[in-house]
Amino acid sequence: MRELPREDVEKARIHYQDRLDSSRTAEYRNKLGQHATPPELARDIMRCSVPLLPHGQPIRFMDPAFGTGAFYSALEMTIPSLRIAYGTGFEIEHCFEEIAGKLWPNGRLRMHVKDFTLAEPPNDASLKPNLIVCNPPYVRHHHIGREKKANLQKRVKENTGISISGLAGLHCYFLCLAHEWMADGGLAAWLIPSEFMDVNYGRAVKEYLLNNVALQKIHRFDPRDVQFDDALVTSTVVWFKNCRPLPDQEVEISYGGIPSQPNWQRTISTNLLRSSDKWTGVFSDAANVSSQRTDGETIADLFDIRRGLATGSNRFFVLTPQQASENQIPTEFLTPIFPAPRHLPVNEVYADALGNPDLERKLFLVNCNLPESQVRLHYPSLARYFEKGRMQGVSERYLSRNRSPWYSQEHRPAAPFLCTYMGRIRSDSSGPFRFIRNHSQATAPNLYLMLYPKPDLARQIENEPETADRLWETLSSIPSETMIACGRVYGGGLYKIEPKELSRVPLSLPDSVLDAQPRIDDGEQLRLLNERRKGYSAVPKSG
Repeated sequence: MRELPREDVEKARIHYQDRLDSSRTAEYRNKLGQHATPPELARDIMRCSVPLLPHGQPIRFMDPAFGTGAFYSALEMTIPSLRIAYGTGFEIEHCFEEIAGKLWPNGRLRMHVKDFTLAEPPNDASLKPNLIVCNPPYVRHHHIGREKKANLQKRVKENTGISISGLAGLHCYFLCLAHEWMADGGLAAWLIPSEFMDVNYGRAVKEYLLNNVALQKIHRFDPRDVQFDDALVTSTVVWFKNCRPLPDQEVEISYGGIPSQPNWQRTISTNLLRSSDKWTGVFSDAANVSSQRTDGETIADLFDIRRGLATGSNRFFVLTPQQASENQIPTEFLTPIFPAPRHLPVNEVYADALGNPDLERKLFLVNCNLPESQVRLHYPSLARYFEKGRMQGVSERYLSRNRSPWYSQEHRPAAPFLCTYMGRIRSDSSGPFRFIRNHSQATAPNLYLMLYPKPDLARQIENEPETADRLWETLSSIPSETMIACGRVYGGGLYKIEPKELSRVPLSLPDSVLDAQPRIDDGEQLRLLNERRKGYSAVPKSG
């Protein structure tokens, strides 16, 4: 069959990709983690990859998640065809093999309809690829079967010596398992979600990049510039070579724009990455507050932080006053609860005469820990409501069926301060996170983080109530850049901050609060601080 000009091959490939995408639901593609690489991005990644290879070296190319061949097509448009020794691709569906056969009938491309994680690399080192470029399947850990996950973890351990978390997505396994395929000195470029830089399961990927290979480049896309229309995820491209890293390996990092024309770039040492708990911090011109311990206080020094409670079914357990009345829920089993942050128009919430939030939108949590026998005996209307929940299947949901009784809720008393768990930078340029001053007896859903003062601070607030107002002002004045650097970001500019991340945020306390803190020697300070960290008696324990 006659070989088509490269531009025509790419046009045909895009046509096949569009037809394929339109014939499949977004749910189907999400389940398989199939998010096609945009053609322009594939070409730009290849333009950045080829110069990192020895000049004129014949290229043995491989893509472990080939798809319709965006990267292989980009390679053909970047270098002379004669320089491509051959290409290798893996896919799990025959339709991709058929498409590749139509686009590249010359025999240089070898397609394998097989799960790459189960494939064995060639024994002959001369047959191993010296260029691997891949946009691996973005499949979340809960879509990976238990047996398959255990096998993947075992193979990664055998292959790299690295223990990978069960929370890792399939893309992390792809990256680590491709190591044994790489030729000595070979180059790899991986387009992966940026979250590996900050989350716990990403430690294995970072360990691999720092210890097993020589990291060359990292480009992080601006979170507001989503690369995939059908996946709300921030992306990063990492380039590395299969050779022993230098002790102070230099790495080019860049941010925003496209890899070949970033908005910002600089060169750093891998030593900085080793000392950084969150790699996203090194992509900021601001100080890397997320990885450097300050000499001053952090939020964790003053507060115990708990996530708001997860009900298991807000539709059933969170009621308006009218719904509570219609179902005749006794008032002693109704706890006021904050609405979602988008329905909370103020940052300071006062209480009415009953201690409920003085808000237009009032909500109550159905909160009962009594055994079902007692509920049926003493509170028949509440028993009827719980029976309704059972018939609706609420009792069989994951959280409910792991509680006893199934309708009981976690212990989350009112906290004087709350922080919103996630958000976007709004049009008024305000940050993605808000600190709420709470004067009411309301608990909070898991869209908030609840800040409970530690014992010393709690006593000071009790003796000097105005301390709470100064603390709230201090919390609210934390720069957005500091909060963002300590948290994490997802595609579309969605920022999140977890309890442990919030705990590391540095806090510049007002003198009136600092003066009240005990002045003692370092050893005694450490001892008391450890005691304080055991928790405030009013702070709920997990479970």
